[in-house]
Amino acid sequence: MNKNLMSSVMAFSVMIGVSAGTVAVADDWKRDWRDKRGYQYWGTPKAQLGPRPFFLVDNMDDSRLKRTLKQCENGPFYRTDFSIGHRGAPLQFPEHTVESYVAAARMGSGILECDVTFTKDRELVCRHSQCDLHTTTNILLDEELAQKCSEPFTPADPATGKPASAKCCTSDITLAEFKTLKGKMDASDRSATTVEEYVGGTADWRTDLYAGTDKANSLGTLMTHRESIRLFRDLGVKMTPELKSPSVEMPFQGDYTQEDYAQQLIDEYKQERIPPRKVYPQSFNREDVLYWIENEPAYGNQAVYLDDSYSTLPADEFEAFMNSRRKLRKYMEELVDQGVQIVAPPMWMLVTTNDNGRVKPSKYAKAARRAGLDIITWTFERSNLTDGGGDWYHQTTEGAVEKPGDRYKTLDVLAKKVGVLGVFTDWPASVTYYANCMGLR
Repeated sequence: MNKNLMSSVMAFSVMIGVSAGTVAVADDWKRDWRDKRGYQYWGTPKAQLGPRPFFLVDNMDDSRLKRTLKQCENGPFYRTDFSIGHRGAPLQFPEHTVESYVAAARMGSGILECDVTFTKDRELVCRHSQCDLHTTTNILLDEELAQKCSEPFTPADPATGKPASAKCCTSDITLAEFKTLKGKMDASDRSATTVEEYVGGTADWRTDLYAGTDKANSLGTLMTHRESIRLFRDLGVKMTPELKSPSVEMPFQGDYTQEDYAQQLIDEYKQERIPPRKVYPQSFNREDVLYWIENEPAYGNQAVYLDDSYSTLPADEFEAFMNSRRKLRKYMEELVDQGVQIVAPPMWMLVTTNDNGRVKPSKYAKAARRAGLDIITWTFERSNLTDGGGDWYHQTTEGAVEKPGDRYKTLDVLAKKVGVLGVFTDWPASVTYYANCMGLR
């Protein structure tokens, strides 16, 4: 086995020391990234993209954009902040695991995301939701820990049509218990009558190839928030932690407040001496963002407000909001007055189609830019388009985005006409390819 291949293998053999609270990345992995031969473009590490971006380009109908992208097939390919690893690379790797993060960095993500929640003993860990352990880990296959879940596994009842269910939260267990778990692809089989069936259910357009076929021996290495900071530092990437909304009543255990939670997140970056310019803290809770702006301005100035007005407003009010220049202007001005500098709505809020069926910026996007706000958006390659038709992430561009390669139409408008800073992606190589081709850093 040659040295480069050995480095690649060892990258996926990262061992985490719980007692020392450190991430021990293999020495060969560090040398692979830091060796000058692995760098280009002013010290930017090369990226390994694999076949998918090329498949997407080939899948496009003939157009000027396709011809432009085809001209970039020979690279060079390198890391870019425009490509943000959404939970790592969860299209194929268990989300928020060492393996997922390393894969995202290899595919050129310049920024990686740890969604942050807390355990029973108030330690911060990387999970998309406080209560998703039953679908993202093997906890239900551990008889002792399964007993501690908020809601134990209940099999489906074919007679009544009641689906199988469970609810396991990070706040149900301690950090030490959390670190005994393994990550798996986020999925469950609601028709299951056994635990073993329930922890399956991975979508057929994803894969268990890197998660392990035996869920009891899943391959995904879970991480604390602090461990993610250290791994990301070793990988040489920037960091975007998302403070998740608690699923438990706050203050937790009577005295752990939302403010304590928000402060603890920032404190771990300060303790690890991570420069604020390398951290983009984010939250759907505007109060979290305002807390950081007021109390930790060095980090708060880069805080990202994740805009979920599509879910907080009634459907008719949201539609009126998205179509009213006056309401949008007032909304954006309010954010700016509060000190918010970066807003992050889903992709579909930023684009629509014109009378000719071409993708164009939405009124929301134009209002945000007029107000001076920077924009980040989510999530590229989060869903399946192989069977045709639109989906949640492309709901405002149905007709224009109907097959996998059409995603690049949206990405092109987001980059060139909306002017987003970056795009969260479940498969970073696809965004890295576009960004490299268009010269985006």
